[in-house]
Formats: sequence, structure tokens, C-alpha cells
Amino acid sequence: MNTEHSPTPRKIALIGFGSIAQDVWAGLEQFDPLPTDWAVVLRPTSSRRREVPQTLTTLGTLDELLAWKPTLVIEAASQGAACEHVPALLEHGIDVLMTSVGALADGATYMAMVDAARKGRSRLIIPAGAVASLDYLGALGNIASVSVEYESRKPVAAWREELRALGIDPDTLDEEVELFAGSANEAALRYPKNLNVAATLALAGVGMAQTRVRVVVDPRAAGNQHRVKVQSALGTLETTLVNNPSPGNPKTSWIVSQSVIHAVRRQFATVLIGG
Repeated sequence: MNTEHSPTPRKIALIGFGSIAQDVWAGLEQFDPLPTDWAVVLRPTSSRRREVPQTLTTLGTLDELLAWKPTLVIEAASQGAACEHVPALLEHGIDVLMTSVGALADGATYMAMVDAARKGRSRLIIPAGAVASLDYLGALGNIASVSVEYESRKPVAAWREELRALGIDPDTLDEEVELFAGSANEAALRYPKNLNVAATLALAGVGMAQTRVRVVVDPRAAGNQHRVKVQSALGTLETTLVNNPSPGNPKTSWIVSQSVIHAVRRQFATVLIGG
């Protein structure tokens, strides 16, 4: 008699069903061996509901999500959705993997989520997303006088709306334009759809106010470029990543969804490497 039992499926809910969420669901369903029950949280009026496969449970409210009792929730929607859902989930003891990291540039929002996680004994998980070097930054936590500089250099397609708002025709732009230079918290709050990387680097390193950010629109840029320079008594780190834009959203890098998949696997892994 066969006494083996299939493992109880983990329950993962996605807030949002845009390009990142769809890639994460498809990647884990296709390549991850652990059985999973899936739910998607979308407003009842959302046009995205038509894109959700019938094999996934569709939920419309926070109460419905809490009643579904997920093992893990992946926020992949917007800063507004993160602020609306994440604190309550954390307070109810549910771990949340959050992609709209720029929301944490607001100090009150950050502390509200930290307090909620403490109350619920849960964890707020920030994936690496489109950038490397987070392990290195984390290792400098006890080192004084650390300097962190980040430059975002993306093609015109990632900034068309912002260029038009400045009176610049994106279709005729033939030279680079500096959109922003300042702190990470200013950058993440000003450009919530484009600069989650700045917030992630700041949280991993010297903080929002001390992380210096430069944002450049470059019509000659090959992909979404992320340049990081870190200086301290331990040495100097300089990295440049050139990420291909997501086919579904040029504002974000394709690697982001794969980073989320990696973070989910780490959440359920027996052996952890790095981080």
C-alpha cells in the first residue's frame, strides 16, 4: 500500500496581474516543483480580470484575500496598492514580497509596515529586482562613512510621459537629458513607476537621504542601465548592469520578474546561498 502523500500546496496570492505578476506566475508554474494554489487580487472593475486564467482564484477585496489565507502574498501592482494592502497582511501574520519598493521612501509608510510586521510576526521581503550589489551593501552596515551613488540611464521609451510633461518631444530627442539629481527618497517619490531600484539600494545601504541618485534619459542607451558606485574604508564597488526592458512594460527591466521568482524560491528553500 502506498503511504506517500502529496505535499500540501502552498498558497500564493498576486496583487495585480501586469507583466511582472504574469511572468512570476508562469515561471513558477512551469519550472518550480512545489505544488501551488494561486489567487489574483484585482478590483472588480479592473480590465485585467479578463487576462486571469480560469485555473487561478480571482479575489476583489482585502477581506477576501485574508479569508483565502495565503502562505505568501506578492505585491506587483503599484505604490497605492502596496500601501492599501501590505500593512494589514503583515499584521495578520502573512509574509509579503513587495515590488513597489518606492512606497517605502515615505518614512511614515515604512514605519507603518515595520510596525505591522512586528505585530504579526511576519516578514516584508524586498527582492533585488533590477539591481545587483545588495549583499555588498548589507555587509557595510557596521562601517562608517559609506558613499553610495546610483545612476539610472534608460531609453526614451521608459520616459515618454515625463518628457512630454517637460515640453520635450520624445520622438525627436537626440541627446541625453538629466531628469533628476538628488536623494533616493526624492527620486522614488517623484518617479514611482521607474525608480524602485533607488529605494532598494537605499534600504540595503546608507538610507534614503544619503543615497545619491541621478536619472538620465538617453536615446542611445542600450537597455535599462543601472550604475552603482559604493566607497568605504573596505574598498570600492562599481557595477554597471544593462537590462533588457520587459516586453510588457518598458519602464521596468525584464530581470525584475525573474528576481521575484528567485525570492519566492528562497522563501521556501532548505539551503540559502548569499543574501
